[in-house]
Amino acid sequence: AEPNYCSYIHKVLKKIHPELSIQQKTMVSVNSLVESLIAGLTDKSSRIAVSGKKGTLQARHVQGAVRLLMADKLANHSIAEGSKAVALFSA
Repeated sequence: AEPNYCSYIHKVLKKIHPELSIQQKTMVSVNSLVESLIAGLTDKSSRIAVSGKKGTLQARHVQGAVRLLMADKLANHSIAEGSKAVALFSA
């Protein structure tokens, strides 16, 4: 079964803009975008790990993939937010 991120998309939307709603067609499009982004990051991250002769995917591999796949400001923001999330999760 394909992963479905709709519930997470809805939770984030409500947290950031509680006054807004999202149409079902739009939710499907955003879900597809998230799936594509995750697939691209996974592919690029694993290629970076393999090229560095590493058998384990590390945060720096994902960060490298983010820098390659996203624009400068978006990449920097994504890495900062990801680092905060990892710090909270591992605490």
